[in-house]
Amino acid sequence: MKAVILSGGEGTRLRAISGGLPKPMMPLLGTPLLAHTIALLRENGFDRLCLTLHYQPQIIREHFQDGSAFGVSIEYREETIPLGTAGAVLNCRDFIGDEKVLVISGDSACDFDLASLTAYHQSGVTIALSAQSEPLPYGLVITDRDGNITGFLEKPVWERVVTDQVSTGIYVLSPDILDLIPAGQPYDFARDLFPRLLTLGIPMRGQVMDGYWCDIGTPRAYYQCNLDALDGLYHLPGIQEAPRRVIPCRDRARLMRAVSEAMTEFGSDFSDGLTVTSPSGRAHLAPLADQSALLLEGDRAAVRKLEALARKLNERM
Repeated sequence: MKAVILSGGEGTRLRAISGGLPKPMMPLLGTPLLAHTIALLRENGFDRLCLTLHYQPQIIREHFQDGSAFGVSIEYREETIPLGTAGAVLNCRDFIGDEKVLVISGDSACDFDLASLTAYHQSGVTIALSAQSEPLPYGLVITDRDGNITGFLEKPVWERVVTDQVSTGIYVLSPDILDLIPAGQPYDFARDLFPRLLTLGIPMRGQVMDGYWCDIGTPRAYYQCNLDALDGLYHLPGIQEAPRRVIPCRDRARLMRAVSEAMTEFGSDFSDGLTVTSPSGRAHLAPLADQSALLLEGDRAAVRKLEALARKLNERM
């Protein structure tokens, strides 16, 4: 499958700590974030990649070259002037051809199941959404019960917040969507293309994803992302053999009770914390001894499902 990685960002807000590196090349536990993104794509079956470049393109080219050392095939498209997110993808049109394509930002960290997102896509545009308790810095996406997108709110104040669903900047596009992007000029997905699609009635759907997502755009967010990777909140593909999640909570015993009650009917084992075995695999959940949090380990798909349940129950407590 094909994916386009938007990799042209300078990272102005990170300049004090970036040392002039392109934003996607900021190290995360000693490895460029872009390398983690490529590993995630490879894990999900995306082996043909096109990287859009603008700021310090030679640094990215020299590091990844043709992609063979990373188990993928990489092409590059450089912009002499910034074309915006949608314009940059249009610049990859010859690479995309007549196939649907995944678009992902090279400067955000995530461990989503991108293969399932692509399978979920039907037509038009599908946007990967993340539920965020503090959504003000992001673009909010309003959907109906069936996941159809009905509106957008860009970085609202609290008085205007109507959802916790934010756009992650990860999209699946049908190839005909490219016909609506004007060539040779800056054009953005959120600001320009998506409002136009709503007006035209072209299908757009949102899918709330399980797992970790973080935009490393500020020093604080970048620092937190590194901590989250150390704590197992962010699963680094190809590094951690088994997913490990730490779920902070106010009352670990009470949350364990809530999760245990919810899982009793599924034949769970309570002899050593909570162990759930299902067609998705095996997951183990138990309180940590040194902090008010739960530790979740096991097979990736099973961990994702149990984590989503635990986090929802924790929010209701």
